[in-house]
Amino acid sequence: MAMTVLIGFADALAAIEASWALRDQGWDVVAFARRGSRPALSRCRGVRIVEITAPEEDSAAACADLATVLASLRPAAVLPLCDQSVWLCDRVSAVEPVESVPVAGPTGERARTALDKLRQLELAEEAGFAVPPWTHADVAEHDLGFRGPGNPPWFVKPALAVEERDGRLLRPSGKVAGDADAASAIGSDFAGPAVAQPVLTGVGEGVFGLATEEGVVGWCAHRRVRMMNPRGSGSSACRSIPVAADVREAAERFVRLAGWRGIFMIELLRSDSPRPYFMELNGRCWGSMALSCRRGYAFPAWAVQSRLDPAFRPAVPVDAPHLTCRYLGGELIHLAFVMRGARDKDPRLWPSRSRAVRDVFKLRRGEAWYNCRRGEPAVIAVDTWQAVRGQLLRWRSP
Repeated sequence: MAMTVLIGFADALAAIEASWALRDQGWDVVAFARRGSRPALSRCRGVRIVEITAPEEDSAAACADLATVLASLRPAAVLPLCDQSVWLCDRVSAVEPVESVPVAGPTGERARTALDKLRQLELAEEAGFAVPPWTHADVAEHDLGFRGPGNPPWFVKPALAVEERDGRLLRPSGKVAGDADAASAIGSDFAGPAVAQPVLTGVGEGVFGLATEEGVVGWCAHRRVRMMNPRGSGSSACRSIPVAADVREAAERFVRLAGWRGIFMIELLRSDSPRPYFMELNGRCWGSMALSCRRGYAFPAWAVQSRLDPAFRPAVPVDAPHLTCRYLGGELIHLAFVMRGARDKDPRLWPSRSRAVRDVFKLRRGEAWYNCRRGEPAVIAVDTWQAVRGQLLRWRSP
C-alpha cells in the first residue's frame, strides 16, 4: 500500500498541523494548492506541493486537475481540509480512474450534510441541541418573502458552504440585516437558499470527536479566548475544556442521526441561554487543530487511519492536561481590528485598545502556538506574514 496521503487545499487553516500529524505517523504528505499560490505549508519539511486550477476560477478544470493528480500519485488516501476541497473530493471520488482512492472525509450524503447548513440545523433540532430561531428563503425560486425569526437585526448567510455559479466555486459570506427588505436583498446575492438567525453575542465553543461504527471516540472540546475579528470569526486563541455532559449527549444523537463517520467538529455559542446554541458542523479538519494535536488528539491521522481500516480505534489520551493555544497571525489580526475600531462594537466582545495590546503581547507559561515546531521556524514566520498581509489586502479591496 502506498504510504502517501494527499491533503488540500494547502492554504487551509489546518493544513500545517494536519501535515505534521500525518508525518508523525510515518506518512509521506503531498498537498494540492491553487495554481500560482505560495502557501506557508511549502516551508514544512518533507511536504511536496502540486498545483491545480483554483475552483474559484474554473470548477470543472479543478476537478479534472485533481483527478489527474490522484491517478498519477495513487495515494493511500486523500484528506480534504476545507469546504472547497470537500466539494472537490466528493465530485471526483466516483470518477474513473480514481474511484479506488479512499477519501478520508465526507462524500455522498455526508458531504451534502457537511456543506448544507439547513440540513445541519434540522438535524441539530432533532438531536436536542438548543438552536437559535431561524428561517430561510429559497433564492433559486425567488421566494424572498422574508419576515425573520424574532426581532432584527438578523445575520443572513448562504445555506450552502460553497456554491457553484457560472462554472466557478464560490464561498459567499453573510451579512447583518436590520429589516426584512435588507435580509431579502442580501439573500438575493446567493446562488442558493439563504438562512437568517438573530444576531447573538457570546463565547464560541467547539466539541470534537471521531465517529465510528460503535460510536464517538476521542471526545474533546475547547472555548474561544479571543477571535480574530471581535465581532465574530475564527479564534486567535482558544483553551481546551471538559466536554459537558449535555453537549456530549446531543452531539452523539446528531452524529447518529446524520450517519456520520470520521472526524467532526460541532461549533457552539454560549450566550444568555442556559444551554449552548448549535451553530454549525465542520465535517473536515478545523482551524484550531493545533490545540487538539498538542494534547495528543491526532485527528488528521485518525481520519486517514479510520478510513483505511474501519476497525481502527485510536489511543485516546488519558487525562491530557488542558492548555491554551494561540495563532500568532490571528492574534496580530485581532489587535489590528481593535486598533482600527468599529462603530458598532459590543463592549462585551470588543476589548479596549490597551487591553488588546496586553492580551496579545503577554506570554504565559505553558501556552502553545499554532503552526510552530522546533526546527522549522520558517513555517510560522511565513504563515504569520501571509495571514496579516491577507487581512490588510481585504481591507484595501473595494
